[in-house]
Parts: sequence; structure tokens; C-alpha cells
Amino acid sequence: MTLTTANSLATIIDMIAVVWHFWLGLVLLVVGGLAVVNLIVGYVAKVTMTKYPNRKQRKALK
Repeated sequence: MTLTTANSLATIIDMIAVVWHFWLGLVLLVVGGLAVVNLIVGYVAKVTMTKYPNRKQRKALK
């Protein structure tokens, strides 16, 4: 292998690493955002459910 081939191979591997880290970061960002949204929706649903019970829950309280 010549020096230029080794340099170009190292450059390609470095480019793949950068691209891989970009997509990995993007996936983690989306999953983290969805987790935060899920946490907020779950909290609001649980608080709203106790404040405004549905018909079945109201009958069980009587």
C-alpha cells in the first residue's frame, strides 16, 4: 500500500466516523425528545384523571 492510499483510506474512515456520530446524535436527540414529551403527557394525563374522573371512577367513589 502506498502512502497516498493509506492517507485516503484514513480520510474515508474519519469521514465515516463523523457521519456515524452525526446520525447517532440525531437518533439520541429524537429519542430524548420523545421521552420528555412522553413524561409531560403522562404527568398531565395522570393529574387530569384525578381532577376530572370519568363516569366509571365517579360511580366507584359513591
